[in-house]
Amino acid sequence: MPPIRRKPRPHDTYEHPLTTRYASPEMARLWNASHRYATWRRIWVALAESEHELGLPVTSAQVRALRRAVHDIDFAAVAAYERCTRHDVMAHIHAFGDAAPAARGIIHLGATSMDIVDNADLLVMRDALGLLVGRLVGVVRVLARFCEEYAALPTLGFTHLQPAQLTTVGKRACLWLQDLLADLKRLEALRTGLKCRGLRGATGTQASFLKLLGTAVRVQRLERNFARKLAFAECYPVCGQTYSRKVDVEIVSALASFAASTQKTCNDIRLLAMLKEIEEPFEPAQVGSSAMPYKRNPMRCERATGLARYLISLADSPLMTLGAQMFERTLDDSSNKRLVLPDAFLTADALAILLHNILGGLVVYPAVIAAHVQAELPLIGTENILMAAVARGGDRQQLHERIRRHAQRAGEQARKHGRPNDLMARLQADPSFARVSWSRVLDAKRYTGLAARQTHAFLRRHVRPILRRFRAREPGKVELHV
Repeated sequence: MPPIRRKPRPHDTYEHPLTTRYASPEMARLWNASHRYATWRRIWVALAESEHELGLPVTSAQVRALRRAVHDIDFAAVAAYERCTRHDVMAHIHAFGDAAPAARGIIHLGATSMDIVDNADLLVMRDALGLLVGRLVGVVRVLARFCEEYAALPTLGFTHLQPAQLTTVGKRACLWLQDLLADLKRLEALRTGLKCRGLRGATGTQASFLKLLGTAVRVQRLERNFARKLAFAECYPVCGQTYSRKVDVEIVSALASFAASTQKTCNDIRLLAMLKEIEEPFEPAQVGSSAMPYKRNPMRCERATGLARYLISLADSPLMTLGAQMFERTLDDSSNKRLVLPDAFLTADALAILLHNILGGLVVYPAVIAAHVQAELPLIGTENILMAAVARGGDRQQLHERIRRHAQRAGEQARKHGRPNDLMARLQADPSFARVSWSRVLDAKRYTGLAARQTHAFLRRHVRPILRRFRAREPGKVELHV
C-alpha cells in the first residue's frame, strides 16, 4: 500500500527559533528572502540608472521598468532557473528580466555577481546595525535610570565570589552600563564607517566598466553616482571580487562583544537572584517550574546567557572565512555568510530585547541587601573599629590582638554550629572598645567610598550626552514572544 500523502502543515518543516521565538519582526524582515532579493534589484536599478546618466545604451524607460518590478519576485521561477544554472545571481537576473521584459537586455550590464551581492549585504548590515543601535540606546536608558535610583544603596561587593568591601547597587550596575555603552559606541561607529563595495568587476580592477565607458574619469563618475544612490558617501579604496571579509570580522566581533557584556550582566543578576537581593521581572501568572510551584527561575537571564554563548561562538567563522580567502576571491565564503551574518544579527537583536525587558523591570529588595550587609559589616568594619579605639587612647597592637581573638571565636561558632556571626556583640561587650561610637562604625554608608559620587559622575559625563545624541534613534518597545 503506498504511503498516505497529506498536505504539509505550517509546523511540518523546521522553523528557526531566532525568528519564531527570540528576534523581532523588524530584524527578521531585514534578513528575509523578499528583502534580500529586493535589495539586489534595487542595486540593479541603481546600476542601470547610473549607466543611463553616463550615456550608455540604457533608456529611462528601461530604468522605470526595473524600478516597477523591484518587489515583483517570482520565487518559483527563481528556483527553476537556479536548478538549471546552479547560479543564484543568474537565476535572479532571469527572473528580473521576466518581471521587466523591456529591460531584460541591460540588466547587470558590465557587472559581476559581487557588484550586486556584496553591496546588498552592506546595505542590509547597515540597516541592521542601525536597528541594533536604537535598541541599545533603549537598554542604556533604562539601566541609567536604575543606576541613578540606587546610586547610594550600600551592598556587599564581591571579589573571587567572596564578600569584600562594600559598594552600592547603582555603582555595580555602572559596571554593566559602561560595557554596554562601549558596545553602543562601537556598533554606531561600524555603521557610520561602512562603505560601498562599489562597481569593481570580476577581480576588482573595473576592467569591464572601463571597456564600457572608455576613460577612468567616467568609470569613477559611474561608481560615485552609483554609491550615492545607495546613500554611501564613499567606496572601499581597493577590493578583489569582494569587499574584504575583515569587514564581517569586525561586525560579528562587535556583536559577540555585546553578547559577552550581556552574559556578564545577566550572570550577575542570576547570582543576585540566588541571594534574593535583586530579581528580573516575574509576571503574576508566570510558572517557574512544572514540578516546583514555588520556584522563581530567572528564565530571562538564563535565555540571554544561552543566546549570548551562541553569538560568541559565531565570531570564529568570519575569522576563518577571512583567512581562507585566496587571491581575489574564493566561493567558500558564500554559504558561510548566509548562515553566520543573519544569525549573528538576529541573536544580537534578541539579546537587546531581552536586556531591555530585564533591566527595565528589575526588582530590588533593600531589606535583604541590608541584612546581608549587616551580617558582614562586623568583619568589614574591623579596621574602622580598631582606628576608632586607638583614637580614644587604646594601644593599637593590643587592640588588634583582641579583635583577632574575638573574630576567631565568632567564626568558629558560625562554622561549627551555624550560628550568626556575633563578632560585633563580642566587641561591644569588651571594655577595651567601650568608648567607640558604634552608631558611626556600623553605618554602612561610611564603607562605600566614592561609589555614589562615581555613579553620578559617570552618568553625567558619559551616559547622558550619548542619550541626548541618540534621542531619536530608540525604536518602539518590543514584547517578548515567550
